[in-house]
Amino acid sequence: MKIKYKIAIYYTLSATILLISFASLAYYFSSQSRKAEYLERLEYRARSIANVIIEDDKIKVDLLRKLDKTTFQDLYKETILVYSPGYDLLYSNLKDTTIRTLRSRLDYIKRNGIYNYEKGSDEVVGVYYTEGKISIIVIVSSLDKYGFQNLQNLKRILLLELAVAAVVLVVIGYVFSRKMVQPIDKLVQQMNTINANNLQDTKIAVRGRDEIAQLGSNFNTMLQRLSASFDLQKSFVSNASHELRTPLASIISQLQVTLSKERSKDDYAGVLTSVLEDAENLSDLTNGLLQLAQSELSEQRFSLYEVRIDELLLEMGNLIKLKHNGRVDIQFEKLPEADTQLTCNGNETLLKILFLNLVDNACKFSQDNTARVFIDFQPQYVQIQVKDNGMGIPAAELDKIFEPFYRGQNALQTRGHGLGLSICKKIVQLHKGHISVTSVLQKGTVFTVLLPHL
Repeated sequence: MKIKYKIAIYYTLSATILLISFASLAYYFSSQSRKAEYLERLEYRARSIANVIIEDDKIKVDLLRKLDKTTFQDLYKETILVYSPGYDLLYSNLKDTTIRTLRSRLDYIKRNGIYNYEKGSDEVVGVYYTEGKISIIVIVSSLDKYGFQNLQNLKRILLLELAVAAVVLVVIGYVFSRKMVQPIDKLVQQMNTINANNLQDTKIAVRGRDEIAQLGSNFNTMLQRLSASFDLQKSFVSNASHELRTPLASIISQLQVTLSKERSKDDYAGVLTSVLEDAENLSDLTNGLLQLAQSELSEQRFSLYEVRIDELLLEMGNLIKLKHNGRVDIQFEKLPEADTQLTCNGNETLLKILFLNLVDNACKFSQDNTARVFIDFQPQYVQIQVKDNGMGIPAAELDKIFEPFYRGQNALQTRGHGLGLSICKKIVQLHKGHISVTSVLQKGTVFTVLLPHL
């Protein structure tokens, strides 16, 4: 079911229930008001009768009988019963003289002075009236014909009004819901025209400041992010394909040339050395792509546990020495007050990749093949700075070095594929940390990593 139909139905049901409640309350209070008014009228009638028939300390029933036969009766189907304090029936306008009132009710009227109850559709009021030394019990009952007719008329009017209001509410609810959902329909129509080829040129028209406008604004932001992600993915695939194709083409061409005719032992050794170099280059690229893919995983996809950053950095020295005879110099800016300042929740494998890439780059670009690592502490972070004394990075390239496959002009002569720093950034982000870089030409570069400690 469409939202506009749901809105119309919910609106109509809510308003109808509210109107039914108001109509029911109006009918109920009207009914109670009619009953109270008619009982008051019956009480007045009973007291008037008692006042008429008591005269000179005597009960003159004959006077009531004469009045009853003329114009005294003014209530519809009125019945009058007059009892003495001893419960003897003194007067009744009923033809059936065997009808009597329950003694318990007479006792109640005598004890409390007044009593009212319902007898079928009639209302009955009994009063105990005393004038001088004379007391009598007068019971008057009647049907409120016109009161009930007015209630029935009110009931019909309310039902008719509810039926008309329900129809009107359905129409109004549909019109309003259609008007409310119209911006969403336009939004859906615009979304249906969006595909991977027109992400950059597409933007949802946003008007107003309501939730729908916020939805459109957020959707535009999402489109920008998707466009950037698609562009990055296209660039990544293009660069990865190019980087993979180059060593493979070199290996294939060298092997084809070598196999075209007989070669000497030295020639074969030279070709194998060149192929081995291309294979190592291909292996480095493949490892870099795997590391980049691993760093793209969400935080929930890998386990986190306590990792000592200083112990992890100490391992880098042996790894770098084995890799290209480099050296790692680790220094503390100040000694930690507690072990927790050196410990963070992280994935040891990814953190090793992070610091190995940074230290490896520092060794490659340092004139003395030495990476200088400085450890410091902040209230919430452990700070690791990796410095080199190499050629530095131009200021215009500092914002680009964390992009996959990007290599600065100063690094083109050095073996690499431009994946290491993008991997480092992903890993730091997964650990809710920060990474930044500063560089001075001909003096060196400093990478600063902040990781939350315990």
